[in-house]
Amino acid sequence: MPSDPHAMLGAVETRSVSPVFVGRAEELGTLHDALARAREGEPQALLVGGEAGVGKTRLVEEFAAAARDRGAVVALGGCVEIGADGLPFAPFSTALRALRRELPGELAAAAAGQEEELARLLPELGESRAGRHDEDGMARLFELTARLLERVTAEHTVVLALEDLHWADASTRHLLSYLLRTLRTGRLVVLATYRSDDIHRRHPLRPLLAELDRLRTIRRVELARFNRDEVGRQVTGILAHEPEPERVDAIFERSDGNAFFVEELAVAAHEGCRTGLTDTLRDLLLVRVEGLPEPAQQVARIVAEGGSTVEYRLLAAVARLAEDDLIEALRDAVNANILAPAPGGDGYRFRHSLVREAVSDDLLPGERSRLNRRYAEALESDPALVPADQRATRLASYWYHAHDAAKALPAVLEASVEARRRHAYSEQLRLLERAMELWDAAPDAVRRSLRPVDYAEVYPPCGCDPATTALRHLDLLAEAAVAGRLCGERERALKITKRALRLLEDEHDPLRAAWFWIQRSRLVQGLARGDGWKEIATAQELVRGLPPSEVHAEVLATAAHWSMLHEPGPDALTAAERAVEYARMVGADDIEANARLTLGGLMVDAGQIEAGLGHMYDVRDEVVARGLAAIVGRSHVNLPSVLEGVGRSEDSVGLLREGLRLTGRMGLRDAEAWVWSNLAESLISLGRWDEAADAAGNAQRRGQTAGPHGSGANCLAYLALARGQVAEAARHLAQGRAAYGPHDPMPQHDLPISWLTIALAAAEGRLADARAELTRTLESGFPLGTQRYAWPLLLQAATAEADARALPAARDGREQVLDGIHSAVKSLTTHAPVWLAHESWVRAELHRAEGRSTPDTWSEVVTAFEPLGRPYDLARVRYRLAESLLTRTGEDQRERATELLRLARTVARHLGARPLADAATALGRRARLPLTPAAQPGPAPADPAEALGLTSRERDVLRLVAAGHTNRRIAQELFISPKTASVHVSNILGKLGVSGRGEAAAVAHRLGLFPAEMLMPGPAG
Repeated sequence: MPSDPHAMLGAVETRSVSPVFVGRAEELGTLHDALARAREGEPQALLVGGEAGVGKTRLVEEFAAAARDRGAVVALGGCVEIGADGLPFAPFSTALRALRRELPGELAAAAAGQEEELARLLPELGESRAGRHDEDGMARLFELTARLLERVTAEHTVVLALEDLHWADASTRHLLSYLLRTLRTGRLVVLATYRSDDIHRRHPLRPLLAELDRLRTIRRVELARFNRDEVGRQVTGILAHEPEPERVDAIFERSDGNAFFVEELAVAAHEGCRTGLTDTLRDLLLVRVEGLPEPAQQVARIVAEGGSTVEYRLLAAVARLAEDDLIEALRDAVNANILAPAPGGDGYRFRHSLVREAVSDDLLPGERSRLNRRYAEALESDPALVPADQRATRLASYWYHAHDAAKALPAVLEASVEARRRHAYSEQLRLLERAMELWDAAPDAVRRSLRPVDYAEVYPPCGCDPATTALRHLDLLAEAAVAGRLCGERERALKITKRALRLLEDEHDPLRAAWFWIQRSRLVQGLARGDGWKEIATAQELVRGLPPSEVHAEVLATAAHWSMLHEPGPDALTAAERAVEYARMVGADDIEANARLTLGGLMVDAGQIEAGLGHMYDVRDEVVARGLAAIVGRSHVNLPSVLEGVGRSEDSVGLLREGLRLTGRMGLRDAEAWVWSNLAESLISLGRWDEAADAAGNAQRRGQTAGPHGSGANCLAYLALARGQVAEAARHLAQGRAAYGPHDPMPQHDLPISWLTIALAAAEGRLADARAELTRTLESGFPLGTQRYAWPLLLQAATAEADARALPAARDGREQVLDGIHSAVKSLTTHAPVWLAHESWVRAELHRAEGRSTPDTWSEVVTAFEPLGRPYDLARVRYRLAESLLTRTGEDQRERATELLRLARTVARHLGARPLADAATALGRRARLPLTPAAQPGPAPADPAEALGLTSRERDVLRLVAAGHTNRRIAQELFISPKTASVHVSNILGKLGVSGRGEAAAVAHRLGLFPAEMLMPGPAG
């Protein structure tokens, strides 16, 4: 075989390709404008549509040439059609290969650390990792691809051109949609073309186009047919002389301005054919093919059935012509502009797909299947005839269209495994459905020879010998159910599980039935048709009493996780313990890790705080070391959430920052969004509200599921209420409620919504609505482990009642409401200091609502909150203590109240909590308290500490804070109690108007309050 078969063709005539680019000035201007914007770092996306033959490819070629002249890198990829099948990710794989050829070092650097994952798109990067497939797999690949493009295009302008989207596989469409929705930085132009006349009502591209139409960042370019003047210029370029007007008129009328048909008609007329010779334009295309010598016609028919492009060596194997005869036939076809060398120089394709379709449609049924058989036999004999990443899919397609079930079934199954490996779950599902179609037609001997270990992985072996156990139809249903769930085709997947469970009614296979019920549970929840518990409970009954197995462990782990979210309690804890035990016994490491995370959270809820956190920290460390992406994401969501739930906000923030780094690096976009929402919650607790608002916004922007959107909206609603922005709070609360929906109620969703609903109603003076929401919530009760949501809700309700105590209209029903809150308080567990403090606060508000509030009561609350590092909560209870002190007479009480109000107002102003700041100011004014220290006569103090109002003792404490000491160490240094040190630190934060120790230290350094030698740390405290 020649190393370069194209070189042997010599010079060929190319007159039918228009040498002059005609018209399209406006469209080309739009593309050039996009390129200019991209060069400034603003990614651009364009969709070019038009009927077949209208000139989309020519427009892209002209633009690509101009872009290269301006220094851009052009990476072209086309959607590959094989019969009726598209290759998974084909245009992206081709384009990334082109990008790798042009910018090898840059692409390698951009892919560094994620080569195994990105190899699913570009196998040249290495071997992709095997392992369990989860809902995040495809999203992770998409996010890493987006990051790859952003990094490459940070310094280089790149045009990513994807042609023939009407042939695109579902995975390609999903990836394109993801990129166009998420790319925000980089010097990148994404340009995609499609045939608009092919997009019928049921065409799979139609929903994507509708979705993209709603994105204002995407420009649509629709190519119209040429007018009569443009046709004349095109014909002139083709013929190299100006034709007679009558000929132009005839060609224009016959072609209706379609650029490709103009070319065909012009050449036909030039070669002596009359433009009206054939009944249809399709016949015109076939007339030109039929004018070729017979060997060239034969080669054209072979290429038409081989796919979009056929490699030279594969073509030679299928044609079975002598090499000289094959070259001569190719020369004839290329010379007639029927075929053309493929980009990259390793094969041939039709110059226009319309010609290929006409030739393919003209094949006889027996001829078509015979050609596909010859392609399949050639590829089986020499797999190296096609690129490795296309081999399985193309072989499956050839055998399927050869109508040979015995050969097609294993080939289709092999292609489904390849699609799964690449996270192309839509294509995997399509191939599995094809395999099920072939199942009964394939000989029994072929089916018995197939093994689950080769083609199926989602259903565990459960004691079967993989070497002797035959693949079953149920195995295919299991693979298809999971593939459907992972690619978003939940409705199809649900129908598959129903079919499987009907088949299992006639078999005694409780493990397999339980496995399918677990799949149904996930699908029901994903389709918003219920909470999934009925299905889980059915699975539990099926495995009850059976020995340990991977399915049994998965059922228990699923039940425990569901219960943790919906009904935490002793039963959930028992299920989690058994799930860990069973998973460990059968070596199901991933199930065990997930079950241990669940177990740890449930232990913390049950009061075993340190032991539970220890479990969760251990899992986090293990999965990070093993690189288990999905569990890495979950561990950095759940563990910080549990830490926040017991008041350890600083620890939570540190872990969440690490979680952002890991989820970002691993491409776990939705897990990253959850991390952002949890970070917002912890930052609110720490009084870092502006950072919290940014984090909540990031959660909403990054989130792909409802959870992070709802959680982020709740955080923003809380901040808006605390800042007096009631209308804004109502808007965010509505967003949060809409995000969660009514189909799958969970305490972690419902209780914060109820809390905010009560707070908003109280802020708007709608006490009756606040009481109604409280009553509804109390009737539902607070499950074990929900105290982190219950205490703020009860506090808000008690505060609303206390604030409305003087209103005559609020008297009716108050006693019942207060009794309900008292009863709820008695039922809640309070293991952590933060919730013990909240219990004291709720009781103090109840006393205020009953008219028996005392300074001693509020002093206990203030003391409980001072060491917790929650500045807003502390400011609120200080305000209440000051209010209570002012009901007593005595100068000492007034001085203490003055200092408390100053501290509360300083913190409130720093946070932007206008209602609290205004309340403190109003109370001080009514009591005639000097909240702003009077200016002292004489020159301003030279000491900044004195200017800030720091006492001598507070100055000593601030020096040690700036040196990084803990409260315990400060107490040792100054011979005071840790509690007193904590009070001093809180006072200092208020006077400096900061929310944390780090900010206080920064102020001290900035103002130069202490010489460097005074800040040298001593022994660790």
